This record gives sequence, structure tokens and C-alpha cells, in this order.
Amino acid sequence: MATYKEVNGTAVQNFAGAYSGAVDGELWYNSTATTFQYNFGATTTAWSTGNNLNTGRNSLSGTGATNTAALAFGGNSGSLSALTESYNGTNWAEVNDLNTARSGLSGAGTNTAALGFGGEEPAKSAKTESWNGSNWTEVNDLNTARQSLGGVGTNTAALAFGGFAPPGRVAVTESWNGSNWTEVNDLNSARNNLAGAGIQTAALAFGGLNPGLSPGPRQARTELWNGTNWTEVNDLNTARSGLAGAGIQTAALAFGGTTGSDTGTTEEWNGTNWTEVNDLNTARSGLAPAGITTSALGFGGSPTPAATEEFNTGVAIGAWSTGGNLNTARQDIAGAGTQTAAIAVGGINPGSALADTELYNGSAWTEVNNLGSTRYAAGGAGTQTSALVFGGSIPPFTGITESWNGTNWTEVNDLTTARRFPGSAGVSNTSALAFGGNNPAIPSAFIALTELWNGTNWTEVNDLGTARYGLSGAGTTTAALAFGGKAAPATVANTELWNGTNWTEVNDLNLARTRMGSAGTSTAALGFGGNPPNAAKETESWNGTNWTEIGDMNVGKDNTPGGAGTNTAALAFGGEAPGGSTAATEEFTDPGIITKTLTS
Repeated sequence: MATYKEVNGTAVQNFAGAYSGAVDGELWYNSTATTFQYNFGATTTAWSTGNNLNTGRNSLSGTGATNTAALAFGGNSGSLSALTESYNGTNWAEVNDLNTARSGLSGAGTNTAALGFGGEEPAKSAKTESWNGSNWTEVNDLNTARQSLGGVGTNTAALAFGGFAPPGRVAVTESWNGSNWTEVNDLNSARNNLAGAGIQTAALAFGGLNPGLSPGPRQARTELWNGTNWTEVNDLNTARSGLAGAGIQTAALAFGGTTGSDTGTTEEWNGTNWTEVNDLNTARSGLAPAGITTSALGFGGSPTPAATEEFNTGVAIGAWSTGGNLNTARQDIAGAGTQTAAIAVGGINPGSALADTELYNGSAWTEVNNLGSTRYAAGGAGTQTSALVFGGSIPPFTGITESWNGTNWTEVNDLTTARRFPGSAGVSNTSALAFGGNNPAIPSAFIALTELWNGTNWTEVNDLGTARYGLSGAGTTTAALAFGGKAAPATVANTELWNGTNWTEVNDLNLARTRMGSAGTSTAALGFGGNPPNAAKETESWNGTNWTEIGDMNVGKDNTPGGAGTNTAALAFGGEAPGGSTAATEEFTDPGIITKTLTS
């Protein structure tokens, strides 16, 4: 039998207490506790953003066994749709259409063998179509024409339940044997806009709409199908309609829908109870599902009819999650502070420079007193109670500097050289560094000038090695980091380290980009978002020597999202996402480590 050393290349380490140097999964002997222990990274469940549908729509249907192989069909994109799209885990591709355009239909199966049934065309439909991976073929109809019904199973063994058939909601259940539909025992509660999970002989039905049911009108009811009868089991935590469902009867996922307003609430079913897990990044209803509880997909719906999100388990906790939105959507914003105590200043949206100032408390933004001068593309440094904002464009380019005392902004002495898109660093309104930037009045327009703020005046100090604008910064006036930006003639990945006197070139970013968000120090920094590519999601972490690509943002952002915090607890806010300036905020938390003790 092989020894631990032979298998792993190293002997079991003997360590008195917690072994901080252990790599993920490495075993050591804790001589203090007299136990064998090992570390592993903490994980969670999370939704991440995938590429959009080619044609946005709601009230569509979806099928698929995982979040890397799905089918979207039908729906409403302003008119009834027959469009079908196939997802390969990265992109949606248009394939052959349904024979009958309709919305509010249901589906079963995979992306190569699917069934679509029911819907509205605009009369209530009983039509059933079978997909063989290339084409849709009309097969025998449902016995009861209806829309907004639930469905589970395969294209040869499916179950259809509930829905709306004039004059009202129905509990009708039908079973498909590959050729015909047969009426079987009804749901206990008639409803439409419900969701389902499972197979023809072992299904789950949950949520839905019926104003006649108590407590109504939106339902939390869950029913279990054993192949013969429906039995009421434990309810969803959040009553809703227009939701999506994925998985099997003993391990299901319910996500999205409306409670009267759109929700991103996601719940996981373990065969007995529903438990809330991490929400969709974008709240919506009328979306379609695919996949299982550990690998699901949600796509389409309202108000984001093209959006796609992928759900996975085992995601490192070092990931981006959704925070509270800014009150004012904007880009080219200045930021400072920490993840739970940040300040967002200025910016532009749409086409107008702003003076707005907002404070973040870890969950929500509050508007406070405005800057004295409207502007965007300024530098920012300090904390939520002691900040400095300098330069930017009013327009035109400016060197105006304002100091924040936690309540009010006060204009102080200007930068020596007016500029927009400078890099910045600093810990307070009395200690800041401005470097690089852009000013067309200066030859070449690209600036390498560095200026130091002492609380009263700006003083020119030694230049950057590479003149550029739209660069990002982190750190203090004696230990700063400058990275990325636009230098003639291209976007660069250059990183430079400031020691209080000089800049030194160090290892580059993995991805050259400009107008990123940033957080951290000169030895532990984070760079996120930026362009190109437009609305980048990429996040890189700096350990004092190298940049490492880590978990992507949920929604890509460029055009200078604000940044605050550290490289293990950062905040990204504002910027430009697909569709324009955004108010979205995301919080980054570095992977936690769990120590396990081996027991006999």
C-alpha cells in the first residue's frame, strides 16, 4: 500500500497548532490538539451572468439537463415568437423555429430531445411539438388547451399540470407516453404561472397564481406527484408566480418570479423543506429554466428579456455578490473607503456631469451633501469620513480639489496640472497621490506627472515610467500601485510600484485594460472591470509580486466603476454595464478557509 508521501510527494507535517502554510487539502498533524487536520476553501452556491439570448423575450419555455446544454423556445418579444435557441455553456445559437409561435408554453426534455406544449397563440393552445435536436415536429395535442402551465419529464414521458384555460385556472394534469396525452389525477390546487421539477412519475409543482386560494393570490403551495396522485407538502418560503423550477422531485430549485414585484429569490428543496440560497443577480419573472439543483440556468423574462444566469454549487466564497444599488446610476465615478463604509462621488449620466455624493453602510447607499463642482473622471482617495476628490472634467479639464470632512465638501488648492482619468492613492483628505491622466492641452495628452498632497498643497514629484490615463491605483502616498490604462497608442497592462520617491516597473496585469475599478494596497490590490473588452468581468488580485485572475464580477462593468475596500473585501459601484450607466453595486469577499479535523 502506498504511503501518504508516495501519493502526495511530501510527508505529513508536524505542526503545533493551525498550520497557516498548508495548501488546500494538505494534511498535517496538530501536535497541540493531537489530531490530524486539513484545510479547504469555503464554498457556496451562486448565480453568475452568462451571455444573453440573441432575442430577448418573456413567457418562454426552456429545457436542458445542465447549465451547459439548454434550449429556449417560444415566448413573447413584443409579438408571439417561434424562435428556438440552443446554449452550449457559453453562447446561444439560433436553430430551427417552432411550427407555431406562442408564449406561456411549457417544456420537458433536453436540448437535443425536447417537448413543447400548450401556450397562447393568441387563443389558448393544446399544440404539442417534439424536438429531435434539429427540427420541431407537431404531434398529438393536449386534451385541455391552456397557457402558463407547468411541465416536467422527457420528450417521450412528460407531465403537464395546472395552467389557465377559460374561464379560469385549472388543476388538470396530463401524462404523455411519447404518442398521446392522457388525463390523470388533478392537482389539489388549481393555479397558473407555476413551476415544476422532476419526471413523469415523480414530480414537484410549486408556486403559481390563484386569487381564489388562501392566502393568495400568489401561492407558496408545493405538491408532490407519485405517479398517481398529488400530495401537498411543505410550502415555499416566498409565495410567488411566474417563477422557474429545475431539478428532480427530491432535489429541486425554485428561482425568480413575482410577489407583486419581481424577485430574484432562490430556494432549494431537499425532499422535505425549502431553504433560501443566493438570489439571482437580476430579479425577474416569466423566465425559463434548465438544469438541476447543482447546475441550473435561468434565462429571459421581465424586465431583462435577454439575460442569462448560471447557478452552480461549490463556488469559492471568494466571489462577487450583489449589494445595494446607488441612488443615481453613473459612470466615471470616484470612490474611497471600505466595503462597509464607502463614498461614491461625482460621475456622469447621461451626458451630464454630476456632483452627487452617496455613502454606503454595507447594505444601502444614502445621498448626502454634493460636491461644490459637478465633474466626472476625477481621482479619489481617503475614507468615508475623510476623503479627497481631485481633477476630472466639468468639462473642461480641471485641477479643482475638494476635501470631505464627513459632512461637507470644501474647495482647497488645485492640482498643479489639470487632468481627467488620473490614478489615485491615499488614506485621508490630508494625504493623497495623483498620477497620470489626460489633458489635450499638454503635448501628446498622455500624462506621467505625479503629484503629492500634504493636506494644503500639491507638489510635483517623480513621474510614472509610462505616461497614460484611465489607469487605476491603490495604496498610500509612500507605497502605491499604478496599473493598466491607455498609453499611446494602445491600452496597456503595465504595473508600477511607488516607494515614496520613485516608480518602478513590476509584473504586468494578465489582461491589458483601462478605466477599471480598484481596491487595496501596494502589496495586496484588486483590479476589476474595465475595457476592452467592453464591460469586462475579469478580476485580478495582486500579491505584491504577481497578478492572478480570480472570480469574475457578476455583471461586467467598464468606464470607471467606483472602487473601495481591500483585495479580500472590496466594493464595486456604478460604471457602465451593457445597456448604459448603472447603479449596481457588487461586493467581493475572498475565499474563507475551513479547517477540518479527522475523526475515527
